[in-house]
Amino acid sequence: MALRRGPRRSVFSRPTVSKPAFSSSVIGAAAIAALGVGVALALPHVVDPAIAVKPVAKQSSIDAVVPSPGRKVTVVVYSAAMNRQIPVIVLKPRDDSKPRPVLYLLNGAGGGEDSATWADKTDYENFFSTKDVYVVTPIGGAFSYYTDWQRDDPVLGRNKWQTFLTKELPPLLKDQFKTSGANAVAGISMAGTSVMNLAISAPKFYRSVAAYSGCARTSDPLGQAYIQMVVGDRGRGNVVNMWGPVGGPGWMANDPYQNAPRLRGTKIYMTTGTGIPGRNDTMGAKLVDNNPVALANQVLVGGLIESAVNLCTQQMAQRLAQLHIPAKVYTRPNGTHSWTYWEEDLKRTWPMIARDLGVAP
Repeated sequence: MALRRGPRRSVFSRPTVSKPAFSSSVIGAAAIAALGVGVALALPHVVDPAIAVKPVAKQSSIDAVVPSPGRKVTVVVYSAAMNRQIPVIVLKPRDDSKPRPVLYLLNGAGGGEDSATWADKTDYENFFSTKDVYVVTPIGGAFSYYTDWQRDDPVLGRNKWQTFLTKELPPLLKDQFKTSGANAVAGISMAGTSVMNLAISAPKFYRSVAAYSGCARTSDPLGQAYIQMVVGDRGRGNVVNMWGPVGGPGWMANDPYQNAPRLRGTKIYMTTGTGIPGRNDTMGAKLVDNNPVALANQVLVGGLIESAVNLCTQQMAQRLAQLHIPAKVYTRPNGTHSWTYWEEDLKRTWPMIARDLGVAP
């Protein structure tokens, strides 16, 4: 039986977002595209079309659970807030005989709808196969900053990701998998901003938050320019639909730097490189694979992005220090805005996140 078509919108039938022409923010847009965080809208990890879907419901629900080899399943969740189905990849714990905590692990600007994902660029599935934690990654939210937009966007549609991730999804996962109620959230690049705002919006919901190469400032000129590059230049969305007029109260309300006092009591981990080429920025590096074009993009464009991200990260670290809010900040002496470093960051911070969640690393 095919997936039911009706009033629900599904990420499977989402219109393709065309690549934009170069604009005044050409460097930033090219950087994002070159690093592979654009949207291809092919979803290789999601649902077998033979899976039956429940009749349309007005409330959020799980429509299907699709097993994969190993301990991975795809959970198709209907979001009432967005009126569409969201595929969610779940890595089950080594031992799921009793309730286990959840690590929400977010992709970057492509929202997992492209090939720039934890699944395709890292060995995260193998890494977590021996851990007693559910690892939950939604597929969707490209260029959305995983936030609640003030208005629907003609290109990017309805985005209510903060509501989905903090209110709709957790109780459904608890019913389906018997989770323990202990949560952490981590994300890269665009989602490195999002994870901070998610923690601020849902006090005490996350025990810890990890931002890998994220920019924690959204209401200053650098942060606004970066968001315009991601949402506007690459995604062709209108940033005014996200948080209202640029520089207005909506942007201040979603600025982790300005709202840092509300992170008190949450364990905070931030990582960044400096943009200077490092050990993973060579011809023989794993994801470069002796491709000179890939190396040039990673070194030149990825270096530029990471240098800007590093500035944001250091400013946020100083802000937290002034507020006497503990945070662990790992600044590599080099390294670009690229996946091999984020894989290392995840593994570096996992023992601390595991301790926060009450499980063995």
